[in-house]
Amino acid sequence: MTNTGFTRRGTLKAGAGLLGTGLVATAAPALAGIPQTEGFATVPGGRVYWRKFGAGGKAPLLTLHGGPGSSHQYLLPLQALADERPVIFYDQLGCGRADAPEDDDAYSIQRSVEEVDAVRAALGLDQAVLLGHSWGALLAVEYLCQGRGKGVDRLILSGAMASIPQAVAGFERLFATMPDGWGDKIHALEKAGKTGTPEYGELVQKFYDTFVLRVPPSPEVVATLESLGKSPAYRVLNGPNEFTIVGKIKDWDRRKDLKAITQKTLITTGEFDEVTLDCHQTLRDGIAGKARLAVMTGCSHLTMNEKPAQYNALLRGFLNEA
Repeated sequence: MTNTGFTRRGTLKAGAGLLGTGLVATAAPALAGIPQTEGFATVPGGRVYWRKFGAGGKAPLLTLHGGPGSSHQYLLPLQALADERPVIFYDQLGCGRADAPEDDDAYSIQRSVEEVDAVRAALGLDQAVLLGHSWGALLAVEYLCQGRGKGVDRLILSGAMASIPQAVAGFERLFATMPDGWGDKIHALEKAGKTGTPEYGELVQKFYDTFVLRVPPSPEVVATLESLGKSPAYRVLNGPNEFTIVGKIKDWDRRKDLKAITQKTLITTGEFDEVTLDCHQTLRDGIAGKARLAVMTGCSHLTMNEKPAQYNALLRGFLNEA
């Protein structure tokens, strides 16, 4: 596909505008009385930044953020779960406050898998619940398919897939649903080499507003998008935008290997998620462990930012099931 040169910076600009109007909710404050720690962990390729909220004896929740190339900030609504167990966030290499090597060879699926092991070792996470969103879900699936799931008690996958080709096919179906021929116009502009034009940027923004985030972006989301705009990992691993996946992950496919995942699993998606429902159904039907799928109505890809209370309630219920 054409290298468009258009990234989620358009969404970032929109978010910055909303902040100026006062339409965006303020960042969720840290929970009173919940202990917090932070630091850096050495991983293959450099150091990553981590934050831990809460304490207690229940298995910690280790979160893997999306992108590839964003940061942990947009997942911060999950700190509400820290009243019952530790909740841990970290910025992957090339993201947020982590080191960001300029060498493209520093970014690969395998290095990211090894990074998860390094973070677990650094933080003493012999037992953990693993949560992955978007690219983070891909990473969690790959991690467990490689047999690295010792001590992973349960699994949560959101905006998830078992195959990039399947996800890309879903993008094309979404284009066909866009009104006024917007999807066809996007492809026509790509073929004409006009991806740097305002018209193309506006059309891509319409896709994002429909299938990525359907509410004004919170400060956490804006901060994440700012990180994404600076990260080399997004370009190297993914490509120039959400639906033009030409980076190192473009051929990733674990559909035939899902039986290696034996953990009890919760899979969540939004009614309008850019990662289409069939991708989530493939995970539900292929995972060997007991898996259930929850679809959040009115939401798209960033469900934890669109309806944080509902998303956290789903997770809390799953985490406390016998």
